[in-house]
Amino acid sequence: MSSVDDVISFWLEEVGPERWYAQSDALDSQIRDRYLPLWEKARNGRLMNWASCPRGALAFLIVTDQFPRNMFRNDARAFATDELARRVAARACHLGFDCQIAEPARQFFYLPLMHSESQMDQDRCVRMFLLRMPESGADNLLHARAHRAVIREFGRFPYRNDALGRASTAQERAFLKRGGYMDALNGLKEAA
Repeated sequence: MSSVDDVISFWLEEVGPERWYAQSDALDSQIRDRYLPLWEKARNGRLMNWASCPRGALAFLIVTDQFPRNMFRNDARAFATDELARRVAARACHLGFDCQIAEPARQFFYLPLMHSESQMDQDRCVRMFLLRMPESGADNLLHARAHRAVIREFGRFPYRNDALGRASTAQERAFLKRGGYMDALNGLKEAA
């Protein structure tokens, strides 16, 4: 079974920042082959002990927030452990675990808030990037603000609707046709 150190080494060193947000079928398959049993264990509440220290919490958040987005693209399971990750991230930030992790890995404590469909979580995510990653988090801050803008407008992420079996409104369909998230991101860039 994978360990905290294995997860962190894989994500931070093997995958690295240049591939964290790039879509790759090969990487998705590699993560699924290597970490699906670990994700299932986390989903079933059997990795909660990892969340009791900074590095363990970081590994837990990678497994529950990042890995499913790779393993299950366009599938509801991509979001199945979001609430679990959000709760652990909120607790870890409250305890200051995030500040004990060097950047850029620190961002993984804030991404579960960015992935939340709660306006309060979105506001908190923007605040965390502003306060706890002010220098190196500029790009992340822009993305946090774009996610928050989508939630402010729709109350949810319309680009998840198909995977989650939700009907899209006419306004959401128009947003998706304009480019969805990229439209929101470009709107913020133009306003800056």
